[in-house]
Amino acid sequence: MKILISNDDGYRAEGLQQLVSALQSLAELSVVAPERNRSGASNSLTLDVPLRVTQYGERRYYLNGTPTDCVHMAISGLLEDEHDMVVSGINDGANLGDDTLYSGTVAAAVEGRFLGLPAIAVSLVNNGGNHFATAGRVAAELVMRLQHTPLDAATILNVNVPDIPYEQLKGTLVTRLGFRHRSEPVIRSLDPKGKEIFWVGPAGAEQDAGPGTDFHAIANGYVSITPLQTDLTRHAMLDDLRDWLKGRA
Repeated sequence: MKILISNDDGYRAEGLQQLVSALQSLAELSVVAPERNRSGASNSLTLDVPLRVTQYGERRYYLNGTPTDCVHMAISGLLEDEHDMVVSGINDGANLGDDTLYSGTVAAAVEGRFLGLPAIAVSLVNNGGNHFATAGRVAAELVMRLQHTPLDAATILNVNVPDIPYEQLKGTLVTRLGFRHRSEPVIRSLDPKGKEIFWVGPAGAEQDAGPGTDFHAIANGYVSITPLQTDLTRHAMLDDLRDWLKGRA
């Protein structure tokens, strides 16, 4: 089995190193990751400047692009190997609810799916414990399960792991995405020359976080696994929209 690994925290990130360590006995691994932290890059592709690739080990590469660039290039010509799966992470922080829309970690997995491979995005809901080994062990278990019982190639699994020792996990729950409140206001500041600058405000607190959501699973010590899809169509509204356009709504 051959697995492509990427992330959005950069090729030096502890989470990526832990993921490689957890999976190296299960498959032949290739790593293509950003040269620096690209958190929040979502599904963006770099189209206006050339991408430069640097090899830093055997089947190990980083490039000056986004997580989506990394997976796209790896599968579309950078690497000669045909891969069986994409695993993205381990992200240093949660990718719960609305986070998935902005997440470079999830985007790397989504790009793998776009290019025909099953994909897993793994995140540690970091609470200061830095239990990346716990998330690595969870990732390895999921990869072994997929080896034994494959899911449909359209599968994207968004996995969030509590920041606790593996032995303290209460289990695994299949969840839906919750929702956050709107983000905090932008933060105004001044640069050294006295010119005004802005920082994007922190993510909002949980709003829809009841039983069945990814937020609820994490809060209660469970691994959250949410199946994602790339079809954004709101199918239940198609007929209503047709009627609305005809003036019958």
